Amino acid sequence: MKNKNTLKVRFLGGVGEIGKNMTALEFQKDIIIIDAGLTFPTQDMPGIDLVIPDITYIIQNKEKIKGLFLTHGHEDHIGGVPYLLKELDVPVYGTKLTLTLLENKIKEQGVKGAKLFSVEPKTVIKAGCFSVEFVNVNHSIAGAVALSINTPVGIVFHSGDFKVDLTPIGNDIIDLARLTEIGKRKVLLMMCESTNVERSGYSMSESVVYDNLDRLFSQNKHRRLIVATFASNVYRIQQILNLAQKNKRKVALSGRSMLNVIEAARSIGELSVPKDILVDIERIKNIPDKELVVISTGSQGEPMSALTRMASGESRDVTIGRNDTIIISASPIPGNEKNIYQVINNLYRKGAEVVYESLEKIHASGHACQEELKIMHSLIRPKFFIPVHGEYRHLKKHVELAKEMGLKDSQSLICDIGDTVELTAKTMRRGEKFPAGSRLVDGLSVGEAPSVVRDRRYISAEGIVVAVVCISAESGLILQEPDVIGKGAGLTDEHVADMKAIILKVFSNYNVKSAGDKTELRNSLRKKLRDYVFKKIKKNPMILPVITEV
Repeated sequence: MKNKNTLKVRFLGGVGEIGKNMTALEFQKDIIIIDAGLTFPTQDMPGIDLVIPDITYIIQNKEKIKGLFLTHGHEDHIGGVPYLLKELDVPVYGTKLTLTLLENKIKEQGVKGAKLFSVEPKTVIKAGCFSVEFVNVNHSIAGAVALSINTPVGIVFHSGDFKVDLTPIGNDIIDLARLTEIGKRKVLLMMCESTNVERSGYSMSESVVYDNLDRLFSQNKHRRLIVATFASNVYRIQQILNLAQKNKRKVALSGRSMLNVIEAARSIGELSVPKDILVDIERIKNIPDKELVVISTGSQGEPMSALTRMASGESRDVTIGRNDTIIISASPIPGNEKNIYQVINNLYRKGAEVVYESLEKIHASGHACQEELKIMHSLIRPKFFIPVHGEYRHLKKHVELAKEMGLKDSQSLICDIGDTVELTAKTMRRGEKFPAGSRLVDGLSVGEAPSVVRDRRYISAEGIVVAVVCISAESGLILQEPDVIGKGAGLTDEHVADMKAIILKVFSNYNVKSAGDKTELRNSLRKKLRDYVFKKIKKNPMILPVITEV
């Protein structure tokens, strides 16, 4: 018999993967959601724009949802929220910058009537049977919080993304005192991020990045500077603005997300922009190189980003030359390395100098390394532990670290998307699987669309052949020579001529006038043409017979 007094933790994303973070806590008739992020498509997802969590289970239980709680404003934590709000009327809680960034995304998606509630650290929100406290932590974006959640079976602590930075930009230090107090209250479960668990020691402070950027500005005083960074890294952008002012340089912004984030952060006082320092990117041709710095998106080599367009010579506003120094102030997200190095190579080919993480300490990760994770474990002292925010290797390594901190094998679990963990005040065990996975965003279309992706992969590998035949609606006779169009299949003129002959032969053996919907005829054409192509070139392109009646 099932225990009704069981807390269920359901993982909709962010475990076994980097990005797409989303977790739900469920107790009887109440559910709260932690984050709703996205990730970007891989090379085997042609034409897909974004990947977001499958929220089938959430939709099926929408009457139970009491609130969505956001840990911070990065895409992998809030990027899926607009799509969720299209299907759910649910209150959303987050800090000021998090919600300001979210508002822009909601407007872009045409979502109206969203219930957004801004909170400060130390705020406690009652949501059904849950009480959620926001705890200030350091990260690479302002307004990052951990969540301490009182549940009917005990405290669940979710770290969000964090680091321990004792000299952060803005002097907003992680609330170690409050974390200590929470740990003294006997935490039942801790879910802690695992992104940098493979890195020993401590993450670098943002103040170190400032010193190195300051030196690079001085070393390149006669050159134009282009600094690529995450648009959401408001701290880094503030550093660049301050250094530009110090070195009497104007600042131009390149990339739509960069413009949006800076405007959002500026509007709520999270970013201080020196007076008259910003110039329109379209006017930079009139500014001497030594008096200009461009802040750009594209630090991950994204195909359509500003820096990538500059590197490929496709930017309308910025032409890369020999007097440019490009500073890539970011580290590669796993999986993006190839794109980034391609951009770097293209920048070098255009004569520019490029400075990136493996050459200089110009990026401080926002994620805790091993010693910082140990600090969190020692402060929270949970009875049970589940690592989150990482690929399987990260989760495995984090469980090993937890064992070093005194937890037994039975006190930790490694989870996957679609897993449920059931908790009582004394026990933790695996529960049932539930519908979960990914939804693919393709333009305005949202869904799993497996057939669409499968077809695109197939066409990219094998090609496509379209056979067009125009017939008389009255007699069924072919009115003109068939047309054969091949893309990506490697057809020669001889192949095309042979295929036209095959089409004519199929029609000569078929009573078109007496046929109904022509399905049998199309199938016959498809089979004969496929057999011919495979025999000649050992490929199986998609064959599309098109019969038009006039």
